[in-house]
Amino acid sequence: MSKKVQSYLFFDGRAEEAAEFYKTALGAKVEMLLRFRDNPEPQDASPGCGPGAGHDDKVMHMALQIGDTTIMASDGDCKGQAAFQGFALSITVPDAATVDKTIAALGAGGNVVMPAMKTFFSERFGMVADKFGVTWMVLVAGE
Repeated sequence: MSKKVQSYLFFDGRAEEAAEFYKTALGAKVEMLLRFRDNPEPQDASPGCGPGAGHDDKVMHMALQIGDTTIMASDGDCKGQAAFQGFALSITVPDAATVDKTIAALGAGGNVVMPAMKTFFSERFGMVADKFGVTWMVLVAGE
């Protein structure tokens, strides 16, 4: 059996908003979305999201397709304070112009961590933290 590692992001109550943002910024597609109300066996959800906590419409689990990659996500605890620390997502694009376009799209409401520039490993590389706090590294693949 082969192994596959996938990123799972907890947006703390903003998962659906994040999905809409990534649809626009990256062309993401929602492949699957389950809400807490969809769970046939609801569990005690306190504290946080889930049935009985007034969060039936919140996202229990979703899968976002971005290019060839699936990123999974949830609303998590629904506290509105997502903290994405200690990692970044890296996205490889075909050319320098697409690096700039992608950083601009992801940076809407967020902030540029490292402006796009030529580096020893890429024709163009930059970093941006989006409005949810997720850090993205955007680059053109090396030769």
